[in-house]
Amino acid sequence: MDKKLLIDLQRVPKHVAIIMDGNGRWAKGKGMNRIFGHRNALTAVRESVETAAEIGVSAITLYAFSTENWKRPKREVDALMSLLIDSLKKELPTFQKNGVIVNSIGNTDSLPKKAQNTLFDVIKKTKNNTTITLTLALSYGSREEIVNAIKNISKKVVNKELNLEEINENTINNHLYTFNLPEVDLMIRTSGEQRISNFLLWQMAYAELYFTDVLWPDFRQEHFYDAIIDYQNRERRFGKTSEQITE
Repeated sequence: MDKKLLIDLQRVPKHVAIIMDGNGRWAKGKGMNRIFGHRNALTAVRESVETAAEIGVSAITLYAFSTENWKRPKREVDALMSLLIDSLKKELPTFQKNGVIVNSIGNTDSLPKKAQNTLFDVIKKTKNNTTITLTLALSYGSREEIVNAIKNISKKVVNKELNLEEINENTINNHLYTFNLPEVDLMIRTSGEQRISNFLLWQMAYAELYFTDVLWPDFRQEHFYDAIIDYQNRERRFGKTSEQITE
């Protein structure tokens, strides 16, 4: 049976975030180096974005490179940056065809200049698309994001642009990298690990968390459907009781 038929298209999550984990283990299992795993993960990215767009998800955010990933061996980091450049160039026609808006969050100033230029060029060329927003979290760390938000809010208070009493959740939301995105409804992490690894900590306050043993390079449309079906079988209460939700 086609798993898509099990999905209620009126109740799909607006925003799906994915921690793409398992590239290294996938490559090791085939007797190859980690870079081989990263290179073979692009099909999973493409299928996830296309499937999300097909069922009506409006935003998908991929944890592509964390602030902690800079600690990895230089050879692997350099390969990841080259892969970012090559994949963005290669996928641009597909982004345009499928109406994908490319966005980025994180400290992109720390990326190599060539990677920055390619990223910003793709962002510019896709800004008028309308189907789905693909956000790449690059040199991203949620704690750093929150610290930066607090600093910027504090500056406004010191400069009397903002009263202390006016600060609320919306104030913080508006100073995060994701200010123009809906809150995360569903977070998917592959490879069997069950943690969120400094990813969208504020934005995932009420997200449903879905963990799968599938390694990221093997993640396909059917696995994305599995996550959506599981999400739709959960009761999202947001602090209320089941009876209140029913009413």
